Amino acid sequence: MFDSPADVTERLAAVDYLSDDAISTSVFLAAALGKPLLVEGPAGVGKTQLAKAVALTTDAELIRLQCYEGLDEARALYEWNYKKQLLRIQATSADDDIFGEEFLLERPLLKAIRSAGPAVLLIDETDKADVEVEGLLLELLSDFQVTIPELGTIEAVRRPFVVLTSNATRELSEALKRRCLYLHIEYPTPERERDIVLSQVPTLRADLAEQLARTVATLRSLELKKAPSVAETVDWANTLLALGRDELDEATVAGTLGVVLKHASDHARAVKELGLATP
Repeated sequence: MFDSPADVTERLAAVDYLSDDAISTSVFLAAALGKPLLVEGPAGVGKTQLAKAVALTTDAELIRLQCYEGLDEARALYEWNYKKQLLRIQATSADDDIFGEEFLLERPLLKAIRSAGPAVLLIDETDKADVEVEGLLLELLSDFQVTIPELGTIEAVRRPFVVLTSNATRELSEALKRRCLYLHIEYPTPERERDIVLSQVPTLRADLAEQLARTVATLRSLELKKAPSVAETVDWANTLLALGRDELDEATVAGTLGVVLKHASDHARAVKELGLATP
């Protein structure tokens, strides 16, 4: 999949994902060892985008399971097409097998296991799912197989590259962590964020990207309800281009804070702490 960590860095950069040594080494080892990669960190640091970038650079299908409270086996793994089963029962003998392949509805986990081509399985925001979902993942992440009582054990045709993301809103189980390699991603340094902005918005002047990155770093140092994400920094860069601004002066910052701060309390704190005039 990848020849070395340096190969990961180069290929991710080709799809506009600027990696660092820790990220590239973790991705390389996850691929080389066939282990799932658990990526943890605050919202908006590029965890989900990493899985997307790996899929792009390896020409793999991205299969995404978005986790949420109340997610169950039927939405994560599989369920039966009950309407089709009922029609079969009504049309034929009740002795007919209604638990065959034609009645099976694949959900993301089963789809990834049965994929014949290269696949990246993204289990996004794992910490938002109930603890029971972690139990569902253990067999999948240990042996890359799932058991369906009516059909038996289904083993992976080809192991997918698995990325689990977590915003650390709750502690994941030790059993789940034990099956994964672990990578923590923090907000990038201003220098790296400047480079990310320039890769995403190449028409922006380098000095303006530098100003943006340092201003965002200052905002993140405040006690905010929701710190700006890297994606919002990129949005801010595009905002400046759309407005035709060539400098991030106080008036521009005050007038466009809504691009990066989405809570009134955060907006008020930034205006106060940065000494900005209300636009």
